[in-house]
Amino acid sequence: MDLKESCGSEGSHESSSQHPSSWQAFSHTSTLHGLRFIFPYGRPTPRRLLWAAALLACLGLLALESAERLAYFLSYPHVTSVDAVMSGSLVFPAVTVCNLNAYRFSRLSRNDLYHAGELLALLDVHLRIPEPQLAEPHVMAFLTDKANFTAYRPKPFSMREFTERVGHDLKEMMLYCRYQGQECSHKDFKIVSLLIVSLSLLRSGTGQICRYCSAVESLTQKVLSVKC
Repeated sequence: MDLKESCGSEGSHESSSQHPSSWQAFSHTSTLHGLRFIFPYGRPTPRRLLWAAALLACLGLLALESAERLAYFLSYPHVTSVDAVMSGSLVFPAVTVCNLNAYRFSRLSRNDLYHAGELLALLDVHLRIPEPQLAEPHVMAFLTDKANFTAYRPKPFSMREFTERVGHDLKEMMLYCRYQGQECSHKDFKIVSLLIVSLSLLRSGTGQICRYCSAVESLTQKVLSVKC
């Protein structure tokens, strides 16, 4: 009886040692490289430690690279590519400036109001200020002083002279000018004609308005051309 019992216990112990564990079964069926060498059947060997170290190192590098790429993605990077090409000559563009306020109010004289006050909608047909209660105090004071035509003798009036004197001056409008690498100023422009209220820049030598700004109630136009 003792011999049979001892033989039976040894057989059962040997069969249990040969039965693979769940990790061993999983590692041998997994497609992850090297995992089956970390959990081999049988006794542990130095090869098992080398494979375990290599697998852990690869997983660490994978986690580090993934974290770096994720941080780069969350920074929302963008790349702007700009190519600067130098040109020897450029066609001067046609520029048109249309000012809703065609004339400078501060430059008006008593004679201007006498002849063009109704045209500018500052006075009525009887040379009186229309709806004075709607005017601002400083405007009302200016009009009251300039529109006093008691014993006033009007002087000759020229629409061209009026436009050149009261219209907007390019010297006051131009803040900075640069063309083909050289600085320019209001002296590089000249008045060509007076038609409708707007300010146009023409290509030198063509004499053709590329862009035109018109208005029904406009009176004069300053067309400027570049001196090349």
